[in-house]
Amino acid sequence: MTVLGDVGSRNTDTPVQGVVIRFAGDSGDGMQLTGTNFTQATALYGHDLATFPDFPAEIRAPAGATFGVSAYQIYFGSDDVTTAGDELDVLVVMNPAALVTNLQDLVEGGLIIADSGAFTAKNLTKAGYEANPLEDESLDGYRVIDIDVTKQVLEAVKPFGLSKKNSIRCKNMWTLGLIMWLFDRDRTETINGLNRKFAAKPAMAEANIAAINAGHAYGETAELPAGVEVYKIPKADLPAGVYRNVNGTEALAWGLLAGGQLADLDILFASYPITPATALLHALSNHKEFDVMTFQAEDEIAAVCAAIGASFAGTLGVTSSSGPGISLKGEAISLCSAVELPLVVVNTQRGGPSTGLPTKTEQSDLNQALFGRHADASMPVIAAATPADCFDIAIEAVRLATKYMTPVIVLSDGYLANASEPWNLPDFHQYEPFPVNYHADAEGFTPAKRDPLTLARVWAKPGTAGLEHRIGGIERDSETGDICYEPANHQKMTDIRKAKIDGIAGDIPAQQVILGNPGGKLALVGWGSTFGPIHGAVRRASEQGRDVSHIHVRYMWPLPANLGELLASYERVLIPEMNTGQFVNLVRSQYLIDAKGLNKVSGRPFKISEIEQAIESELERCP
Repeated sequence: MTVLGDVGSRNTDTPVQGVVIRFAGDSGDGMQLTGTNFTQATALYGHDLATFPDFPAEIRAPAGATFGVSAYQIYFGSDDVTTAGDELDVLVVMNPAALVTNLQDLVEGGLIIADSGAFTAKNLTKAGYEANPLEDESLDGYRVIDIDVTKQVLEAVKPFGLSKKNSIRCKNMWTLGLIMWLFDRDRTETINGLNRKFAAKPAMAEANIAAINAGHAYGETAELPAGVEVYKIPKADLPAGVYRNVNGTEALAWGLLAGGQLADLDILFASYPITPATALLHALSNHKEFDVMTFQAEDEIAAVCAAIGASFAGTLGVTSSSGPGISLKGEAISLCSAVELPLVVVNTQRGGPSTGLPTKTEQSDLNQALFGRHADASMPVIAAATPADCFDIAIEAVRLATKYMTPVIVLSDGYLANASEPWNLPDFHQYEPFPVNYHADAEGFTPAKRDPLTLARVWAKPGTAGLEHRIGGIERDSETGDICYEPANHQKMTDIRKAKIDGIAGDIPAQQVILGNPGGKLALVGWGSTFGPIHGAVRRASEQGRDVSHIHVRYMWPLPANLGELLASYERVLIPEMNTGQFVNLVRSQYLIDAKGLNKVSGRPFKISEIEQAIESELERCP
């Protein structure tokens, strides 16, 4: 990628391959909306892209405070884009706090677009500046466009009679118009969206549209600094198909709905609000036409118990939360393992422990997913790799839960949930249905009957004539389903439940190498949202002739049957993950492989450059 800091006052006849932009400002400055609209226009233009919304933890921090900065990053271009980018080429800041908290990520010679009207003495003090950086020499290493956006927008929306407060709220649209000019984006869909959003308030729609057009016109007519022209970036060579931007939350919601349709099951989604998992409840509540009922319970325990009750009644129960809420659900999830009912549990991981970093991302709940229950309550755990992959992961979770009568834990995280990418919409008719067959034979029925192949307990709807039964958390007789305290029976039931889950390893795909050779000097093994930076780093290293491969694990438990043999074919194994080394410890214990960890717990995703450096370091250690 040609970075803007390297090209200076380049000739725009020579296109760049990709650009990273970050919009940053107060929570009330509309940076998420600005980034979302620019992303939509960029997707329609035909670029490949990835985004990273970065929210403050405070609901509404004091204006101008550094801890209240909200940001939205997008990397787009003609190459295969797998992350939201490492260093920034363009930084758009709406106040001094946004500048001081994001400047370190801007490349040397990068472009800063700043709202100079917000660089007041009060805001400068809040951000820790002793002098105005737009006026001293501290930004001489960058190209700077400082515009009094407030003044510009007040003038642009004056004809619509808005209050000063509502007028200033159009600043983000003025800034969006300028950026759309800078990157040659079509404003049509954004304007149509504003008309739809403010259909009941036409003056607001007209004011925001006027602000976009004014910002665009400013770029066309103003004498901007040398080296600032419209950027020409070739369109991406994407496979033919129908695309839409999707984030992980949307894809996961649609995947759950699709799984319900493929299983011919109604769904009860029961949850309790928690960041960043809440959005899944919102997404599903908008699609009741697909046989889903959503229920916001009074607490986490009530939510999971309601979902289990739905599964007992013959509907698929689904619940979701983040780490703290999953802890509260732990006893009920163990109950579901004991009574052997299907349940999908979605964990959208965040920084922890405890309240931790509610709006930031981590992969630190793997141990909790694998071992976070009392006694031996083994269950499948699967992890999504990209926002779009959440769709297929959700379908697979429904399949495993209903086929094996077990809870299934789906691991997402804050980055996957909020980040977006172009998704080539699949042909749903290509998905193989897996309809549920409820037990219907009353002759000799007991709730302990099992499928001899899967070891799954029968699913009988309570109240069906001849199939009346009770189940519970106290150990049950392996033959009759009656309460039983016999030691030998408990040993047998524990072994059966374990064997049922272990047997899933024969029902999942063999582990494949995503990029590189099946054997060699170095394998980078990832899981979850580390896919993008690992893939980008391995691809760059491979292009330089390095012997390195990328393996990405979807099935965290049980692990793919061939994974141990595959990892043993490499001289060195490196596992990057956003925790202190949870998966690397699992790999070591299961396969006695001296895998190394690359760990990060900053609340932010890996950069490609961080993994590139680790690759070089590991290869230097190879014989």
